[in-house]
Amino acid sequence: MSGSDSQRMRGGQPVFILDEDAERTQGKDARTSNITAGEAIAESVRTTLGPKGMDKMLVSDGGDVVITNDGATILDEMDIEHPAAQMLTEVAESQE
Repeated sequence: MSGSDSQRMRGGQPVFILDEDAERTQGKDARTSNITAGEAIAESVRTTLGPKGMDKMLVSDGGDVVITNDGATILDEMDIEHPAAQMLTEVAESQE
């Protein structure tokens, strides 16, 4: 069994390690949050797709500029904190 940094097995039960400021949601609120995060990810790369795909100019906090129309590069450059959105970016990265 492989474990991640955020989850470890202890006595057969998962133990989640969260930041102090982490907020846990359940039920409809969690689903709504996950859907909203997925829509935000999709919207950030939507205009780069297809034959008329446009380039995006990304500027980092340090002032570095990247111009690309590659969705995986765009997602890689973004600072994503939402767990479901992070999972979507990992899937996109594995598809590259």
